[in-house]
Amino acid sequence: MEQRHVGRTGLRVSRLGLGTLTWGRDTGERDAADLLKAFWEAGGTLVDTADVYADGGAEYLLGRLLDSLVPRSDLVIATKAGSVPDPDRRFDGSRGHLLSALDASLQRLGTDHVDLWQVHAYDPRTPLDETLQALDIAVASGRARYAGVSNFCGWQLAKAATWQRAGAGRTALASTQMEYSLLQRGVEREVLPAALDLGVGLLPSSPLGRGVLTGKYRHGTPPDSRGASDDLAPFVAPYLDETARLIVDAVATAADGLAVTPLQVALAWVRDRPGVAAPILGTRNAQQLSQALSVEALTLPGEICQALDDVSAPVHRYPDHDWSTL
Repeated sequence: MEQRHVGRTGLRVSRLGLGTLTWGRDTGERDAADLLKAFWEAGGTLVDTADVYADGGAEYLLGRLLDSLVPRSDLVIATKAGSVPDPDRRFDGSRGHLLSALDASLQRLGTDHVDLWQVHAYDPRTPLDETLQALDIAVASGRARYAGVSNFCGWQLAKAATWQRAGAGRTALASTQMEYSLLQRGVEREVLPAALDLGVGLLPSSPLGRGVLTGKYRHGTPPDSRGASDDLAPFVAPYLDETARLIVDAVATAADGLAVTPLQVALAWVRDRPGVAAPILGTRNAQQLSQALSVEALTLPGEICQALDDVSAPVHRYPDHDWSTL
């Protein structure tokens, strides 16, 4: 699998990443082992997790598989901290919480460092410089090799990345992880321009539109799909409207013309967008992963990309464009 640099850093990752959102909850150890081994054998390196996935179960499961199944040195392990199970405070970006969470993640993962450590979300209750100081400490202490953020809007990302670049000894942000697909192009409004300008690589989550872009929901909800599960049905539902249907139909038409699958078309589109380092795959089993990994040989023709751009284009007017053209 082709390797890419994450932003303007020396960190290199496979141009597809493996996500672990369901590990330790819906994905058991056997399926997780099959996924990790298949991903590694295909040349994949980036494995993304978080301390809140399955209440730490995803990290623990990944840790059990490291070295016993796949050499730790062959993987780029990325995890996140900052989300908390508190109804009154969803995110805690305080220095104390973040560093304690990192230590707990390392213990569950059974490693002395992570390759990429990310703040899971912006915490308005904590001064941003305090949150970012935790990243500096993590890298300076060797517990993390690179640092990034997740779910920061445009101004938050720009402020954080600029702050880190403004002072000597601070750790430049390597990445931002955001949802991005043909069904969710909101990052193109401000996040992606900021990331490109500041040298921050984008790691798209849900690159298949929460599974909808595979076309599996075109004629109903399959009983074994996430859309049919009690936990994830509300997650899928926003992308089952008429607007999404038109985009999915366009993806299916493009797939038919290229003799490939809708999954391959949708994934190739987001993988090759400017600023993207590696979309994160949230596959549930090795069969789904194999289908996704087959996109490595596919590059979409320019006219197909343009057609998909047009049918999925979000409405971005003032102030994103010159006011005199409105």
